[in-house]
Amino acid sequence: MAEKLDIAVDPDFYSMVNGYGEHGLHSDTTSISSSIARGRLENGRRYQAIKEDDYWGPSDDQQFEAFEIGHMMFLVLDHNQQNPLFRAPIGNSPKNILDIGTGQGSWAIDVADRYPRATVRGVDIFPPPVTWMPPNCLFEVDDVLREWTWREPFDFIHMRLMYGAFSPEGWQKLYKQAYDALEPGGWIEQMELDVRVYSDDGTLKKEHQLSGWGDMFIRCSERAGRSLRTHETMRSAIEEAGFVDVHEVKYKIPIGPWARDNTLKEAGHLQWAHWNAALEGWVMWLLTHYGEPEPWTKEEVQVFLAKVRTELKNPHIHAYEPANRVWARKPTMEELQAKANLKIETSQ
Repeated sequence: MAEKLDIAVDPDFYSMVNGYGEHGLHSDTTSISSSIARGRLENGRRYQAIKEDDYWGPSDDQQFEAFEIGHMMFLVLDHNQQNPLFRAPIGNSPKNILDIGTGQGSWAIDVADRYPRATVRGVDIFPPPVTWMPPNCLFEVDDVLREWTWREPFDFIHMRLMYGAFSPEGWQKLYKQAYDALEPGGWIEQMELDVRVYSDDGTLKKEHQLSGWGDMFIRCSERAGRSLRTHETMRSAIEEAGFVDVHEVKYKIPIGPWARDNTLKEAGHLQWAHWNAALEGWVMWLLTHYGEPEPWTKEEVQVFLAKVRTELKNPHIHAYEPANRVWARKPTMEELQAKANLKIETSQ
């Protein structure tokens, strides 16, 4: 698919009252009440993990609020699609759907509502803060790198914002387990952000904190053994696992409502709120454990974040964040048999 053109800036944006001020971009979302099981507390944030180094992202009220805003942003971004939740052509009557890294569970709940006859499972290393869910939606706490024990094969396996979740070996194992757990002809789909920030019109300068933001965190994540370049590696890793009929769509998501296009304007508004809610959770663990030239203190992180938030409020910085969506199919029984026959013929 061809790259999208540069995002046009709304010429009326600068006349907006308060611009990026506290009132101009106040999020309409409210904090999500949570009954998270006891987790690890560090630097004022709660981390729900099986082991201390399992995952760099917190699982507390503030981060769940960020997850919910991010979910709404992705729905707006693809609102013109017949199905804004995913692109994989799974048909109208899937039986079993798995959402890996379900987070606050909104995607799984929405899909369960859309397919009331399907069983939709959301799995993560922490329980989602939900008090109600459709009867066909189940949430489970589990480590997906362990042996999968679900008996029924899946028609569709979904992942989103899983960057930095696993080592390269972990990702390889996960894709293989997903392949094995799918029905022949079943689909896998993954949506990931590029943590780096760009601008097409030069308004993001080298001296801005946001300019070097992503590269610094990629280096931190690679020192941690869990690279944040998942958006770059997922397509090839999915293909190596044996999936076929691979598709990819690339996005540019504005950070702030500066775009002329109405869809991108609304998505940018939500992405601005997403960033503000998620910032500390994104950076605190990585910088206090793997910051450069040496691990940072909590206070140093907070000073850095204050500078970043000031830049996010600057209407003259037209920043955006790329994202990639990849979906692919497990071969059908006929395709698998044909491949096996070809292998036999070539070996004779």
